[in-house]
Amino acid sequence: MLALLAAGLALLVAAGAQDGPAPGSRFVCTALPPEAARAGCPLPAMPMQGGALSPEEELRAAVLQLRETVVQQKETLGAQREAIRELTGKLARCEGLAGGKAQGPAATGKDTMGDLPRDPGHVVEQLSRSLQTLKDRLESLEHQLRVNVSNAMLPSDFREVLQRRLGELERQLLRKVAELEDEKSLLHNETSAHRQKTENALNALLQRVTELERGNSAFKSPDAFKVSLPLRTNYLYGKIKKTLPELYAFTICLWLRSSALPGIGTPFSYAVPGQANEIVLIEWGNNPIELLINDKVAQLPLFVSDGKWHHICITWTTRDGMWEAFQDGEKLGTGENLAPWHPIKPGGVLILGQEQDTVGGRFDATQAFVGELSQFNIWDRVLRAQEIINIANCSTNMPGNIIPWVDNNVDVFGGASKWPVETCEERLLDL
Repeated sequence: MLALLAAGLALLVAAGAQDGPAPGSRFVCTALPPEAARAGCPLPAMPMQGGALSPEEELRAAVLQLRETVVQQKETLGAQREAIRELTGKLARCEGLAGGKAQGPAATGKDTMGDLPRDPGHVVEQLSRSLQTLKDRLESLEHQLRVNVSNAMLPSDFREVLQRRLGELERQLLRKVAELEDEKSLLHNETSAHRQKTENALNALLQRVTELERGNSAFKSPDAFKVSLPLRTNYLYGKIKKTLPELYAFTICLWLRSSALPGIGTPFSYAVPGQANEIVLIEWGNNPIELLINDKVAQLPLFVSDGKWHHICITWTTRDGMWEAFQDGEKLGTGENLAPWHPIKPGGVLILGQEQDTVGGRFDATQAFVGELSQFNIWDRVLRAQEIINIANCSTNMPGNIIPWVDNNVDVFGGASKWPVETCEERLLDL
């Protein structure tokens, strides 16, 4: 319809431009058939697309075509407004002539303007509506194009946002790991420093305790003392603070001096739960000195009740129950089958001067030791004969690796006392 209207207006404008209105002349308005309009004003052909296009490209092409069409329509509308003004005047003149000759030939003739609107304003209104329709279609296509393009780009944008978010999370994780590593390193350093500080404090405290013990001791050295048990009672005794571990062999050495009769009593005893006679050295009544291990007895050929200092050593091993007895560095006896394959039980009580009937108690005054004891040491092996000789003749000072003779390891009870002991050489002269 728009194309037909444009073609008719163009022909009328052309006719009006060729022949200006002469005074007294007439205008004949003839309607053009649609075929003539199509032949005179062909529509521009749509360009053919060579290949398959994507929906976005087709939308873009359609939008461009619509834009071109709108521009052309605007130009055509501007030109047609001038033509409409001219046609308005011509139509007014034609209508005036037609009204003056109601009976003339023109009254029975053909309506030359029957296919066009009589009102020029209505023509403009139709063109405006057509133009608005084209604008609406153009905006709809542009909006659809934007939506399609946005939907097409959404996965890519989403991937970019996701990658950025993952990158931020990764950086945060790395920062957190670095912070944890720093805290771990700092904690390790603080722990090491605290441990070192604690160890230093403990070492200083131990050194101070040792100095105080030496300062408060009345003896020249920690082992330069003896325990005196002057009476045969059941309440004088000494106690070794340390206990024994499990032993499969041992060597026990001590210096003793006694003149008690009959028998010197019990220089030492070791009792454990279930066995009060785990290790005992005793001379009771007119019997010889005996060594008891797990309540099994071996008689030792030792003679020490002359009131002089004597060095006594006893060795034993669980293998075949072999034992040895030394007096003043000389081996005086040996034997076997003394509690063979019986290990010495740990965790017992070691008493000086009393024989135990229960662990740590029930002493018998008739079995008490009367005299002086010193240098009581225990090793967890059988010492060689030469080692025992060297200890006995004072050529070496060899503390026991299980029980050493030191002042702070021996307590005395019931009137027993500690005194400075004669030197090793003085004891030798007493032999």
